[in-house]
Amino acid sequence: MARARKGGSRQKAAKENAVPYDGLTPDVIIGAAESFGYECTGSILGLASYENRVYQIGVEQGFVVAKFYRPGRWTDAAIIEEHEFALELAAQEIPVVPPIIHAGKTLHEHEGYRFAISERRGGRWPELGTSEDREWLGRFLGRLHAVGGAKPFRSRQTLDRVEMGERSVEQVLAGDWLPPHLVASYESVTNELMDAIDVCFEDVGRYRAIRIHGDCHRNNVLWTDAGPHFVDLDDCVNGPAVQDLWLFLAGSRDEMAAQLGDLLEGYGQFCQFDYRELQLIEALRALRLMHYTAWITRRWHDPAFPRAFPWLGEPRYWEEHVQALLEQRAVLDEPPLSVLV
Repeated sequence: MARARKGGSRQKAAKENAVPYDGLTPDVIIGAAESFGYECTGSILGLASYENRVYQIGVEQGFVVAKFYRPGRWTDAAIIEEHEFALELAAQEIPVVPPIIHAGKTLHEHEGYRFAISERRGGRWPELGTSEDREWLGRFLGRLHAVGGAKPFRSRQTLDRVEMGERSVEQVLAGDWLPPHLVASYESVTNELMDAIDVCFEDVGRYRAIRIHGDCHRNNVLWTDAGPHFVDLDDCVNGPAVQDLWLFLAGSRDEMAAQLGDLLEGYGQFCQFDYRELQLIEALRALRLMHYTAWITRRWHDPAFPRAFPWLGEPRYWEEHVQALLEQRAVLDEPPLSVLV
């Protein structure tokens, strides 16, 4: 069915990008660290981050990491809930890197920028090439979700398929990003996808929305000899447990089924998994395809985004994007992924 498109996406994007990071100078970054009592060496290294600005700062004791939150994205209450979740996990000896408590709080402000400071903890991106590694990751996620299921977030978002899907489509169309010859195809396939996604969620019915990482993929996990850990929970939301599992699946259907089996073997040692949620995997993948592209367009006024995603303005990208959406629409007609239980 055709879906009504609401206006306002262009105005919303302008508002979200109204306050740039231009004022976040090296002096401001150092000053924020010094407000914690650190004596800084002057060493600053920008770390990979797009929504926020994250820096490794040299101090007398070694290094700390300062995270400056994007103005207007989260409320103070939502950021504090992220911090409380990280501290709650750390208290249960679950490997995350929580913010440092200074002067009785974790969220601070310096020169108009909200920020938090944490210890530096390194690692490598996981390969997950063995069943043992995947089970280990599954145990980690099961422990995280066991704590996440204890209570919901009150100030942070709940995963919303309308926001991720329909609002994302509106964002793209309002910005005139699509080459003219692709507009009709894009509108058609996204309408069909949203209908198919609705069917998936309706078939699953009511599921348990718990506190989850929300953007759980290999690039957001660091691995050491002690196993996996998270250094950031910036995208944590209420949502289905499977959202933190499916992004680790890759390859053919049989390969993904085997990977999923390993993850759930470890996961089930610490947290019960609702196998009905497997039917949401491809619906969540479709939502991510739409949302990711819209997210880049929404942040385009941030100079970091044109530098990182220069291909967004090329017709070839949009042709491949529409093709990926068409292929994902076909996948949604297939039986859901399953594992032997």
